[in-house]
Amino acid sequence: MKIGTWIWRAIKLALACVVAVHVYALALIFVPVPGTLNMSGRVVQGTDVYYSWTRFEEISPHLIRAVIAAEDTRFCEHNGVDLDAIRTALDERQESGRVRGASTLTQQTAKNVFLWNGGGYARKGAEAWMAVFIDGFWGKRRVMEAYLNVAEWGDGLYGAEAAAYGRFGKPARDLTKFEAARLAAVLPSPNRWRVNPAGPYVRQRTQTILARMDVVSRDGLDDCVLD
Repeated sequence: MKIGTWIWRAIKLALACVVAVHVYALALIFVPVPGTLNMSGRVVQGTDVYYSWTRFEEISPHLIRAVIAAEDTRFCEHNGVDLDAIRTALDERQESGRVRGASTLTQQTAKNVFLWNGGGYARKGAEAWMAVFIDGFWGKRRVMEAYLNVAEWGDGLYGAEAAAYGRFGKPARDLTKFEAARLAAVLPSPNRWRVNPAGPYVRQRTQTILARMDVVSRDGLDDCVLD
């Protein structure tokens, strides 16, 4: 078979995969996320995975404010990618050499639902595109709902419901302000930092998030998801 034929088949396969991912993304407007590559990877590693989809209305508003305060205070303002945050991160890297993440909650959702962990420009580019796509087609509320359902809180606990039961023995709707801040404090590295027992960093970050949650509520930074 000619090389040109192989190349053409590869191109058609790639295009088919792209179309399939976007059709899948549109289907997720109406149905829960069935699982993610990250969950599959944890199973392969021998970790028990705990995951059940929980409706937005069954998740404590405290946790919604906590993840906005901890991860993306401009969540309601950007279109899935925060260009201002990216520029700031690039400037800081040029000036100090320090690498600071600039991924939005929407980008993290896109990565968790459609992609895989790890770096690389190809994955980051796909992540940015899918973040813009789901921000436009899903809307902020659905993005937040998906994020809170597929985020890992360590030990194979995926989603707010599993995390709430696993860490505090209660459903996600009953999380207190402090408990929500403590859960948000270990993001985005829940297998590095622990909720129980919480170390000095997590305890300090919890207090910082609690203060930021008040700002989120006061300034309406959660208005796009909480009426």
